[in-house]
Amino acid sequence: MNWRIYQLVQDGILTRIGRGKFTIGAGRTYYPELTTKQTSLFKKLNTEFPFISICIWSTSVINEFMLHQPGRFYQLIEVEKDGMESLFYFLKDKNMTVYMDPSAELIRRYLIDEKEPWIVKPLVSEAPTQELNRITTITIEKMLVDIFCDPIIFSAQQGSEMDQIFKEAFDKYAVNESKMLRYASRRRKKTELDNYLNSISKYRQQ
Repeated sequence: MNWRIYQLVQDGILTRIGRGKFTIGAGRTYYPELTTKQTSLFKKLNTEFPFISICIWSTSVINEFMLHQPGRFYQLIEVEKDGMESLFYFLKDKNMTVYMDPSAELIRRYLIDEKEPWIVKPLVSEAPTQELNRITTITIEKMLVDIFCDPIIFSAQQGSEMDQIFKEAFDKYAVNESKMLRYASRRRKKTELDNYLNSISKYRQQ
């Protein structure tokens, strides 16, 4: 049986989405769009801070999955905690509009008038990232878990909009639930995410 399943996966008839879980079809891998500015900045940061892990992306990529399209986005730079402050001041010295791990109050007071501010956030260890043209960015599993775990940064993606995002993501792309749960465990939200996935599983398949 294991050999037959392996062959079906190799032939693109099944796609593995978790331990012992499969979906019919080859499934599309998600690749977020990266702008020229993001690519250029990542290369500069990687040169300046070669020994720390950095992940760069924008909340604008979530619009693909949303029903209501927000007009304001955050440019996110996630970095290991030990390097956050140094990277933050490096960007400040470049006269960039940048905030470090802002609270809900700070966002309400200051970021509300910014169209696309840069935000430096801590990068959770073992976060599921991927490299696109040597730029480290998110996987679809990381994006979904981040939306679920961070209602401050992703306030526009909560409630029924989050249900819509998850449904669209699972409908359009191959999403590895086991990878999501491992990452959610690193964020201490595994049980909550597992319960949420179970609660929307029927809705996702409609």
